[in-house]
Amino acid sequence: FNRIVLPVLSVVAQQVLVINDAKKVGKPAFYFPGDDQLIRLNPVCAYFITMNPGYAGRQELPENLKALFRGMMMMVPNFETIMGVKLCSQGYNNYLVLATKFFQLYDTCKQQLSKQRHYDWGLRNILAVLRTAGATKRKFINPDFSLPRGKHEDILLFQTLRDMNLSKMVAQDVPLFLSLLQDLFPKEEPPAKAVYEELFAELPITIEKFKKVYYDDWVNKIVQLFETTLVRHGIMLCGPSGGGKSVIADVLMETLINVNKLQYKMPRMNPKAMKPSDMYGLTDPASQEWVTGVFAAIWARANTKGNTFWTWMMMDGPVDAIWIEDLNTVLDDNKILTLANGDRMPMTNMCKIMFEVETLKNASPATVSRAGIIYVSDTDLDWSPVAEGIIRLR
Repeated sequence: FNRIVLPVLSVVAQQVLVINDAKKVGKPAFYFPGDDQLIRLNPVCAYFITMNPGYAGRQELPENLKALFRGMMMMVPNFETIMGVKLCSQGYNNYLVLATKFFQLYDTCKQQLSKQRHYDWGLRNILAVLRTAGATKRKFINPDFSLPRGKHEDILLFQTLRDMNLSKMVAQDVPLFLSLLQDLFPKEEPPAKAVYEELFAELPITIEKFKKVYYDDWVNKIVQLFETTLVRHGIMLCGPSGGGKSVIADVLMETLINVNKLQYKMPRMNPKAMKPSDMYGLTDPASQEWVTGVFAAIWARANTKGNTFWTWMMMDGPVDAIWIEDLNTVLDDNKILTLANGDRMPMTNMCKIMFEVETLKNASPATVSRAGIIYVSDTDLDWSPVAEGIIRLR
């Protein structure tokens, strides 16, 4: 709410005051100042503002609006209780012990892993992991609700925690994270990685077609991107230049075209090459007509109902609080792009939005927590496959 510009917030304050006054005297209807349209008043209406003060791209509310609302400070919830309840609702019998292990893992990660802007150990990430853990159990469960040998609940949660968090780790944190997991599940052997036979069969052919080198650490990032696309609709490929981020997305898309026999498109744009008004759209000051922005036009085309092709919208440029905060409703569970003219364009199941960035130092925690992160470290791709790839192109 506190991303709205100050002049608009002042108008909102005036309108809220009018509604409050109408409620106090028990009016059945009222007029907004300067508007001749009669508005019916529901006497039990109420309004709540949720906001994060102190973020980049946010501002303080004006005093005339603050005076109309009662401030309430939210406490940090008990994550362990939430984990236990959610694990129970996802069908886990041993939910109390597993919730404690889950909580201890994230608590230790916060303290011991390096401080990176793209690390998120908050509630959104926890709920995404718990949803995936539930889906994993339902995939393996027998008709009599038992689990097959070697697929008990501890190993399923171990696998989910590992697979959903490894992709965002910088290279030096990976060994520590894996040892923390092993300490929490001491009796368990690390579960095998998921095998996608069709994908692994097609990947070497596609990499050869791109005249690149099949390098295991780098291919592992392609698989992590594929796994993230299965559970997230907003994905960030993050890491220093030269790590092969662009080729990871291109190779995976070409591979999926051959595996799924479906068409994939990847419109690519640099959001910092234009002003946010050119990106999302603005009202022409002279004609008062709405001019559609570049991003909004691509979005409308990619999310037309009945599309038989996949669209991966690639935002290839630096992320900052100015333009990406407007995509928060797209990246969370609403999946709706809301424009300044009141248009609301929902995201279809045939669309993903991706960001290719070097760093997330200018992104707010609200944005980071909404997206799936694939961190491509500069050490994931050694010098030799890069040199060999250049030689192959000659």
